[in-house]
Amino acid sequence: NEYKSYLSHVTMSKKKGLSVDEKRKRMLEVFHEKKDVFQLKELEKICPKEKGITPMSVKDILQSLVDDNLVCAEKIGTSNYFWSFPSQVTLSRKRRLEEIDSEIGSLKKRKITDSEQINKAKEGRIDNQERQGLLEEIAVKQKMLDAVANEVLKYKECDPDVLGLFISLTLSSLSLSLSLSF
Repeated sequence: NEYKSYLSHVTMSKKKGLSVDEKRKRMLEVFHEKKDVFQLKELEKICPKEKGITPMSVKDILQSLVDDNLVCAEKIGTSNYFWSFPSQVTLSRKRRLEEIDSEIGSLKKRKITDSEQINKAKEGRIDNQERQGLLEEIAVKQKMLDAVANEVLKYKECDPDVLGLFISLTLSSLSLSLSLSF
């Protein structure tokens, strides 16, 4: 048994670094193998020894597992306790799968209704010369509107409302600087 732990420690130390996913997987293994409740300090001792996870990353990895509902966390008094059991992971994955399936179903329904609405809109639009003429007229008027809007922007600095706001801001900043100097 000691030899096995020595071998696992030697093989773990040969690796340069673990990916975040590998660390998450290994930390979950700690929970599932031990089937116990832990505090952060205990995990910071266990994970480096048994799974090769650096002590500095234990807290971040644990938080990511808690955020993904793979590990439960509870604060009791001043202590935080963490636990995860194999059945819990299976149930959370089943729930997530059901959520995704229902989302797929609703998106398929939405696709059908949207395509029906598009077909109805296409039926209502008869592409004739009158419609083409109206579309061209709309495009011309939109260009004219854009040109007028650009012309208005040129003269915006002469707008009395804008000038009044500028003057009031200038006066208030002057009065503030005068009051600060005395």
